[in-house]
Formats: sequence, C-alpha cells, structure tokens
Amino acid sequence: MILFVIVISFCSLLFAVYLARYVLRKDTGTQKMQEISNAIKEGAEAFLARQNRTILLLAALLAALIFALYGFVRAPNPADPAPPLELAFWTTLSFVLGALCSVIAGYVGMWVSIRANIRTASAVRTSLNEGLRIALRGGAVSGLFVVAMSLLGVGGLYALLQAMGHDPQKIPFTIVGYGFGASFVALFAQLGGGIYTKAADVGADLVGKVEAGIPEDDPRNPAVIADLVGDNVGDCAGRGADLFESTAAENIGAMILGVGLFPYFGLQGVLFPLVARAFGLVASIVGIVIVRTDENGDPMAALNRGYYVASILAVAGFFVSSKWLLAVDPAVHPEAASAWLYFFFCGVIGIVMAQAFVYITQYYTEYKYRPVRSIAEASQTGPATNIIA
Repeated sequence: MILFVIVISFCSLLFAVYLARYVLRKDTGTQKMQEISNAIKEGAEAFLARQNRTILLLAALLAALIFALYGFVRAPNPADPAPPLELAFWTTLSFVLGALCSVIAGYVGMWVSIRANIRTASAVRTSLNEGLRIALRGGAVSGLFVVAMSLLGVGGLYALLQAMGHDPQKIPFTIVGYGFGASFVALFAQLGGGIYTKAADVGADLVGKVEAGIPEDDPRNPAVIADLVGDNVGDCAGRGADLFESTAAENIGAMILGVGLFPYFGLQGVLFPLVARAFGLVASIVGIVIVRTDENGDPMAALNRGYYVASILAVAGFFVSSKWLLAVDPAVHPEAASAWLYFFFCGVIGIVMAQAFVYITQYYTEYKYRPVRSIAEASQTGPATNIIA
C-alpha cells in the first residue's frame, strides 16, 4: 500500500514536469511583452530568494531547538513512540524535510507561474483554447507538486521508519514534525508575500492613478511591476506553501486517527488517508488533461467540465480505497461490518460540498448572474448606490 502511494506520487511529479515542459515550449510573444515579463521574473526571483534564505535560517535554528527540547529537556513518557534521543532525531528530521519540501513546492509553483504568464498572454492573441490550456497546465504544475510532494514526504518517511523496524502504530506520532515544518514555512511565506503584495498594490494605485494620472496596471508605473511581482510570490509561492502545509497536516492527522482504529482495520486504516489522496491525484490529472474549449466557447464551462470529471473519478477512487482498506470480516468484527460504507459516504459528502462551494462562488462573482449584474446596474448612478448594492 505504501509502495502504491509512493509510485503514484512519483508519477504525478513526472507528469508535473511534463506539463512544465509543455508550457515552456510555447511562444513568449513580442519584445515588449518579454521586457515586462523579465522585469516581473527578476523581481519575483529576487524576492523569493531573499525570503527563502531567511526562512531556512530560522528553520535551522528552530530545528536545533526542537532537538534540544525533545532530546534533553522533555521528560520521557511511557507512551512515547521512541526513546528521547531517537524521538528528537526523527522529529527534527521530519521538521527539516517538511520545511524543505514546502519551500521547494512553493518555489516550483512560482517559477512556472512567472514563465506561464507571458506564454498565456501570447497564446490568447490567436487561440482561446491554447491560452486556456497553457494557463491551466501552468497552474496545475504547482498543484500537483504540492500534493505529490506532501504524499511522497509523509509516505517516504513512513516507509523508511517501517523498514527500520518501528512499530507501524507509532510511526505517525514520530513524523508529526513534517507537518510543523511545512506550517512554519507557510506562515512566513503567506505573511511576507501578502504584506508585500498589498503594499505594492496600494502604492501603485496611490502614485499611479491618484498622483500621476497613469491608468491602472500601466507598466510605465514601476509600482505596477512590484504589484505583479507580489501576485506571483504571494498567490503562487505563498499559496503553494499554505496548501502544502494543509495537505501534510491533514495526512498525518488522519493517520493518527487511523491508529485509534487499528484494532479494527490494522495498518490499512493508518494508510487509508494516503491511498485516498493518491487516487485523488490520478483523478486530478485526468481532469487537467480533458480541459479544452473552442474559440467561441466559455472557458469557465471547460474548467467546470474538467472539475466535474475529476470529482466523479475522485468518488470512484474513494469507493475503491474505502472498500479495499476498510472492509472487515463480519465474522470477526460484526460491529464494523459496514464501517467502510460510512467512511465512503463521508467522503462523498465532502466532495459534494466542494462542488456546492464552487457553484455558490460562481453565482456571487460571475458577471452573468444576478448579484454581479445588480451591482453593475447600481454603479451607474454613483458610488453610494454601489456601496448599498
């Protein structure tokens, strides 16, 4: 089972590399487009390099503190998964790996994003479908890297500790540092990128539109370039680190809950979260591949179609993983004979709720629905009616 998770994660990383190569082969547009893109790229890479140096330095200091506290300060507990020094070593190693993987996932997402931007802009001059596919696949690189590296990190640590003879029930408690390392990086990435983005955005509006009378997002305003740099480092690198932290924490937390069900499901209950998420990776890859539209089509409809297909495949994958890992012998555990079915329905409810949030968000933000249209109509008579609407 753990081998299945590692193989799927590795294949997903390879597919992300394929998507990145697909994006990078596309045309980069005119000389003027390249000049603006290069300015954004230079600023984003400089910002992220400086931010990551600070994050890694602080992570190293915190890792040393964690080792000292676990190894020499904290009193041993009979329920500990390992002796003090061994527990300190694995917790610290997990923390460092979680931080490094989070930094890498965020950097890869930003690296591809700043190169996909210009290629998307160039493609939409001649083809809506090509622009849509470049934009989606450029963003998918970050998404696949985040989830696949999270799975690969947690699954790899679990497999390593299991191979070294550790108790499978205690391994999730030994690798909790992985989630904390990812959270540590996400905290700084979100704060640093978010503050920079908002400062540049407000500065660009004040200096450009208010003082100099330059139109919004005009590249002649240097603060606009800084704003676009902030969009990349905050919304790509920062968001990637945040999602990585979420998936890592969810995986380890669910594995710890699986330990509580070990008498019923055994090792399968511990590894169920990783297997279910691996099936989700496969479903996402299929959804990404099928997204396409014609030149007169609605791009949002194409994206929704891919999302629906991925959701249906995710339900199927959740059914397989629930039946495969959580079905028990009724003769041995009659009280848990239908437990796998309840777990499956819980997963289905989660997927349905995700679909519902997509519908709700689109209803309140898309131009073709009443809320946005009513705001646009109210704005024709002035700012007061706009605020009321």
